[in-house]
Amino acid sequence: MPFEITMPQLGLTMEKGTIVEWLVGEGDPISIGQEIFQVETDKSIVAVEAREAGTLARILVPADQEVAVGVVLAVGLAPGEALPADWQPSQPASTTPQQEPASQQALAPLQIGAGGPLDASWKARSLARQAGLDLAALVGRGPGGRIVATDVEAALAGREAAKPAVKATPVAANLAEALGLDLAQLRGSRPGGRIDQADVLAAAAALIRQKAAAPPAREPGLPQVASTTPLKGVRRIVSEGMARSVHTTARVTLFREVDAGQIAHARERFIAQGVSVSYNDLLIQICAVALREFPEANARLGDGEIEHLDRINVGLAVDTERGLLVPVVHDADRLTLPQIAAETARLVAAARSGRIAPDDLSGGTFTVTNLGMFGVEGFTPVINLPECCILGVGQIVRKPVVIDERDTIAVRPTMTLSLVFDHRVIDGAPAARFLDRIAQLVEEPALLLVAG
Repeated sequence: MPFEITMPQLGLTMEKGTIVEWLVGEGDPISIGQEIFQVETDKSIVAVEAREAGTLARILVPADQEVAVGVVLAVGLAPGEALPADWQPSQPASTTPQQEPASQQALAPLQIGAGGPLDASWKARSLARQAGLDLAALVGRGPGGRIVATDVEAALAGREAAKPAVKATPVAANLAEALGLDLAQLRGSRPGGRIDQADVLAAAAALIRQKAAAPPAREPGLPQVASTTPLKGVRRIVSEGMARSVHTTARVTLFREVDAGQIAHARERFIAQGVSVSYNDLLIQICAVALREFPEANARLGDGEIEHLDRINVGLAVDTERGLLVPVVHDADRLTLPQIAAETARLVAAARSGRIAPDDLSGGTFTVTNLGMFGVEGFTPVINLPECCILGVGQIVRKPVVIDERDTIAVRPTMTLSLVFDHRVIDGAPAARFLDRIAQLVEEPALLLVAG
C-alpha cells in the first residue's frame, strides 16, 4: 500500500516548513533512516529521514514551497508495488482552509497517472526548468509514455541543432562568451560573413555607447529598489518576534560600566592551561550564578500571573548567514566552565552550519548578546520573549578611571553591560540588584568558586 511522506513537526512551536531541497528523486530507492529532504523551519534547516523503506514514487511539493505541518509532501511505494491511477493524498487534519488552496496549487502541476503530458520524472522536470523548456510539448518515451531525462536532453539537442550555424573564429567565440554577447546577433566582416575578434569588440563598444546614451529610468531624487530579500524562515520569525517584543513589553534598560581586568586575566589563565574559554562562556556562567541567586529575573509573564522557572537555561545570540539564532545552554548553573565552553562551541558551530536541532533553540530563560567584537561599546538589545531579561555586552575598552578614594587615575580595561528587563515581570530595584551581582562577578570572577 502506498505510504505518505508528510511535513513533520520539528519543534513545539512549528506550524509551517519550507522544503529546501529533495535529497532523492522520483523513482529512487529509499531506506529507513535515510535523509530524503531538508526542511527550513522558523529556526533552522533540518534533514528529515525516511520512516519506511521502498521507492519514492511521486514528489508532490517541490523545493521552495512552504506548507503546513502534516501536509503530504510525497508518496512512496513498497518493493514491487505500483501506484494506483486514482490515488490521491489524504487531507491532513492540521491544514486550515486558508492553507488548502496552496496545497492544492502545489499538487496541480503533478497529476498522477501514466501517459499524460505532465507525467515526468524528477530529473526531467529539473532539466526542463533550468532550460526553460515546456514539458507539455514533449512526447514521453519512458514507461507508459512518461517523460524522462533523455526526452528532455533530445529536445534540447534538437533546439540547438535548429539554430542557424554561426561562423566565427575561435578567438571571437571565446571573447563573445566572456562578454555575454550572442554571436547569432552579430554580423561578420570576414569572407562568408565569418565573425572575427574586431567584430565582437565593435559590437561590445556599440552596446556600451547605447547604454551610456540611454536616459535614466528613475525619477531624480527618488530611490528605487535595487534588490529584495524574502521575509521568510528565520528572517521572518526574527522580524515578528522583535516587533512583538518591542510592542508588548514594558522595557527598561540599566547600564553599568565594569572593570574587565580580572575577567580578562581569568580567561588568559584558562587558555594557558589548555582550556579554550571565551568571554561569552564566562558571562554565561556568571549570569547563571546570578540567576540562581535572583530568581525574579528567571521568570516570564503567563496568563494573569508571573511564572518563576525551575531551570536556568541561558541563550547566546549568534549571528549566522541565515539570520539571528539563539542557541540555549540548558541547565547552565549546573555546568562547569569547561563544560559550558564545550557546549557553546557545539551550539555555535551547529547554528552557523544550519544543522542545529530545534531543541537546542528552545527553552531559554535568559539571553546574553555580545556585540563587543564589532567595536560596539554599549547598546539596548530587544528582549527575547517569553523571557523577561536580556544582557547586552559591549567592547572591552581601555580608558582612564578613578581607582581609589584619593582620586588616583589609572588606565583600566572597562566593559559596558546593559540589562534590559520587562517592568511587567520584575521591578527596577531587584533588576538593579541582579545587574549589580553580575557586575561583581565580572570584576571578581574568583567569587564564582564560592558561589558554585
